[in-house]
Amino acid sequence: MTENHQENVPSRQRRRFTGISSRAYEHPADRSALVALRKLTGFDTVFKALSGLLPERSLRLLFLSDSVRVSDAQFSHLNDMLRDACYILDLEKVPPMYVTQDPKPNAMCIGLDEPIIVVTTGLVELLDEEEMRAVVGHEVGHALSGHAVYRTILLFLTSLAVKIAWIPLGNVAILAIVTALREWFRKSELSADRAGLLAGQDLQASMRGLMKIAGGNHLHEMNVDAFLAQADEYEKGGDLRDSVLKILNVLPRTHPFTTVRAAEVKKWSESRDYQRIMDGHYPRRTEDKDTSVTDSFRESAGHYAESVRTSKDPLMKLVGDIAGGAGDLAGDLGGKLRSRFGGGSGGSGADAEGKDGDAGKGEAGRTEG
Repeated sequence: MTENHQENVPSRQRRRFTGISSRAYEHPADRSALVALRKLTGFDTVFKALSGLLPERSLRLLFLSDSVRVSDAQFSHLNDMLRDACYILDLEKVPPMYVTQDPKPNAMCIGLDEPIIVVTTGLVELLDEEEMRAVVGHEVGHALSGHAVYRTILLFLTSLAVKIAWIPLGNVAILAIVTALREWFRKSELSADRAGLLAGQDLQASMRGLMKIAGGNHLHEMNVDAFLAQADEYEKGGDLRDSVLKILNVLPRTHPFTTVRAAEVKKWSESRDYQRIMDGHYPRRTEDKDTSVTDSFRESAGHYAESVRTSKDPLMKLVGDIAGGAGDLAGDLGGKLRSRFGGGSGGSGADAEGKDGDAGKGEAGRTEG
């Protein structure tokens, strides 16, 4: 980092995470969704084709010609935040950042060869300095995780799907990939929210920013606890019909609902993983090459299993009950079959089968109780 960057570090001291790997903050669902996306039939073919066809140079020229590039001379306060976020998350090359005229609050990190960050005037006008710092850190987190490539492809495919909607079968394959990309996109937002918290190191600012995105610049009319209570009420969801409606509502979206994001980032801020990072114990990029894909997939699978087990959503509870019931039923049937067909194999064998049968009954008894 330059000497000028050091001068722009704000007075409030923030911890720096030298050499931090994106694995430190990536949500397990983000990694598993990306694994599933890469296994989708036809994705590799589409990805390779689009990587060479997407007009990235045109995209860069568009922002250069019709937006304002952040620098020491333009939007200098955003430039300070950007360089500070890159310093804290140790992203060596500061990506170009643009402010574009759009009243809708939004930000994105896109690009194939190198990421660029774009924020709208609506967002800049809505958020205060600390809230904006979390957003900038969020986008830097996308850059560090390498999300920009897939996000750019999603934007292109979404536009393409609209243009070829009249083709009977050609649109089906595109829509399948778009749907899978959106699923990953939503999960990647949870990872980037965590990066935003690491960059800003101000949980209240992260929460305020999400509240403003949901309800506008009326903080005096909003309450963090009440906002989080909405997330809890949403998760519980009423009945199975509500669960299905929630799935249908979220499918066309690229971002999770704001109350859900707020609840997720608060939960992570209270976790042991977050505290370990703040204490300086986190995976480094130098260790990434030694990371096991199998271990990452196992961690993601464990996260989903835990999510189903602890979820308050009626559909997820039903899935958990069915899965648990199936396990109990299999154990009960196994015990009965062993008791019925294992008796003719001799004295010691009969004793062993008897113990297994009792154990199976005991397990069934505990489940019913």
